[in-house]
Amino acid sequence: MTAIKAKHQRLILALIALAAILAAGALAAWALRSQASYFYLPADLKANPPEVGRAVRLGGMVKAGSVARAADGVTVQFVVDDGKAEVPVRFKGIVPDLFKEGSGVVAEGRLDAGGQFVADNLLAKHDEKYVPREMKDMTAARAAVRDTQ
Repeated sequence: MTAIKAKHQRLILALIALAAILAAGALAAWALRSQASYFYLPADLKANPPEVGRAVRLGGMVKAGSVARAADGVTVQFVVDDGKAEVPVRFKGIVPDLFKEGSGVVAEGRLDAGGQFVADNLLAKHDEKYVPREMKDMTAARAAVRDTQ
């Protein structure tokens, strides 16, 4: 029986290490596939809605005059708008201090069978300087409208 040369041993070891790294990456991607939370604007959500019950994020502006609080004191209904489409949202919980009509919001939750977005968590825009890429044009247009009023 002939011994394997040192050069071939290193090559075999490198191939085994590469296969192990690829397998670990594939396993991690498979494990996280259902944990990914996609970001939608209202127009995207209307045009291509996710399946009912899938966790997604909905971002846009809180439509002026749309915030309604229920008698229980913790349920809030409002409309998220991107200038092209509107999505009704229901949230049960304590809203962030910066949540108000006309401000940016990201709602994490799921679309129900009736087309309403049921939010588990609300993130309010904290500052005029930061705007997600998808909302830059929308925020600039709203600021121009506010300045002319």
